[in-house]
Amino acid sequence: MLIQLNNTCSEDKANELIDHIKSVGLKPNQVVTNNAHYLICLGKAEVDIRTIGKLDGVKDVHIVDDESKLVSRQWRVNDTAIDLGDEITISRDNLTLTLGPCAIESEEQVEEIVNFLSENDVKLMRGGIFKPRSSPYAFRGLGIEGLKFFSHQCKTRGIKVVTEVMQVSQIEEMYPYVDIFQVGTRNAQNYNLLDALGRLDKPILLKRGMSSTISEFLAAAEYIFCNGNENIILCERGIRTFEKMYRNTLDLNAIPLLKEKSHLPVFCDPSHGIGIREHVETMALSSVMAGADGVLMEIHPIPEKAFSDGQQTLNFPEAKRSIDRLKQTRNFRKMLFQENSKTT
Repeated sequence: MLIQLNNTCSEDKANELIDHIKSVGLKPNQVVTNNAHYLICLGKAEVDIRTIGKLDGVKDVHIVDDESKLVSRQWRVNDTAIDLGDEITISRDNLTLTLGPCAIESEEQVEEIVNFLSENDVKLMRGGIFKPRSSPYAFRGLGIEGLKFFSHQCKTRGIKVVTEVMQVSQIEEMYPYVDIFQVGTRNAQNYNLLDALGRLDKPILLKRGMSSTISEFLAAAEYIFCNGNENIILCERGIRTFEKMYRNTLDLNAIPLLKEKSHLPVFCDPSHGIGIREHVETMALSSVMAGADGVLMEIHPIPEKAFSDGQQTLNFPEAKRSIDRLKQTRNFRKMLFQENSKTT
C-alpha cells in the first residue's frame, strides 16, 4: 500500500499515521521528496484502504502490487515530466535529443559540438569526463578539469550537461557543473551510489544494467526515488546476450513495457545498443516508434579520430540527418496514435 500525505500534514500528524499503520499490522517506510511525503506500507495484513483514506493528513492511498512501488504506474497514472529550466522539459509531449561524444577530449572538440547542437536546436549534450573502460589502458577521461570547460561551453549556449558519475566521492565536486547525472550500466546496481543520488535535487539518467531484468532496472530506480529524488529518466542501452555480431542486444521490447509499468520518462541509447555506426540511426528511429521520450546518440567532429567508441559515433552530417528524421518520426508517431485513438 502506498499512502501520499497532504502537503500540510505536520510531523506530529505523520507520526500518528505511522503508529496507526503499525497497529493494523503493516510496516510503514517514510519517503520524503521535494514534491511530496509518502508512506510505503509493507506486509500481508488486510486493510480497508477506504478507512486509511479518511484519516486526517492523508491525501491519497493506493494498492500497489508491483515490487517497486514509487516508480509504478499503478498509483501515478500521469507521466512524470522533468523541468530542467530555461523552458526545457522532458516529457511524453516532447522528443528530447541528447547528443555528444563518448568522451570529452578537448575544449576545441566541445566548442565544435556545442556549435553544432545549437545550430540544430538540441538542448542536451552528453559527454564522459570519468570513463569506466573495460581495459585499464584505454582513455579514461579528463576528470573534473574537463567537466569545467564542458560545462562552461554549454552554459554559454543554453545547453544542459549530461555526464556520468562513477562513485559517491565524485558527486560533490561535480555538482556545480552538471545538469543531469548519468548512472552507467556498470553502476546500475551500485546501491550506495543510487542512495546518494537520491538525495540530490538534480535529475538522474539511469541506464539499464547490461544484465539487468526489467524488474531489477525498476528496482534500481526505486532506490533513487525512495531517497527523495523523483526526477529519474530510465534509459534502455542494450543488454549482454550470446550474440557477438553487434555490441549489445538493444531491447526495444523494454521501451513500451517500461512505459506501461512506470510513470518515469524512458530514453534509448542506440549507440551503445548496437555499437555499429551505420545502424545507429535505424535503431534510434525504431526506439521513437516504440515510444521513447528521448534518444541519446554519440557524435564527434571526426569519429575516426575519437579517443573512444569511434565505431559507433556519428559525424556531423550523419547526426544532422538523424536529428531531422527523428523529429519527423516523432511527428508521424503522434499522428498515428491520434488517428488510432479516434477509431477505437
